[in-house]
Amino acid sequence: MKHTISILVENHPGVLSRISGLFARRSFNIESLAVGVTDDSTISRITIVVDGNDYTVEQVEKQLNKLIDVIKLKTLTPSETISRELMLVKVSANSSDRGDIINIVKVMDAKICDITRTTMTIEASQTTENLDNMLEILKPYGIREVVRTGTIAAQKGSDTITAKK
Repeated sequence: MKHTISILVENHPGVLSRISGLFARRSFNIESLAVGVTDDSTISRITIVVDGNDYTVEQVEKQLNKLIDVIKLKTLTPSETISRELMLVKVSANSSDRGDIINIVKVMDAKICDITRTTMTIEASQTTENLDNMLEILKPYGIREVVRTGTIAAQKGSDTITAKK
């Protein structure tokens, strides 16, 4: 089962290394990892998506809470989470395929960010599942390159994960 863990950490060199090392020591494969500074430049948010059972995730949470740089963490349930991932995909696009690709881009609520005589580069910000679907639909045209960010996630509603009490 996939779990999304949102972690607020002090924004210092080496913090990401310590956190990812903890996952490696527990033989936990990180499926997605995204890091960015919050509205407070001294705090970063790390969003990690891992595949594992509930017991293992609970053990990892306990180990993470022991790290001095961790301010707060929460494992987010799918029902309480808004998540997005950014993808750039470069597709072969000859003149006869361009109209079809443009229609796919419109339907998938994406946009074309670069076009050449032989390729189109598409930008999409969606859920991981929707991006996977888009790739399947674009495969017949010839995918040349795919670049994806890690998943970012926030809680739905008014609840927040902040360093403030």
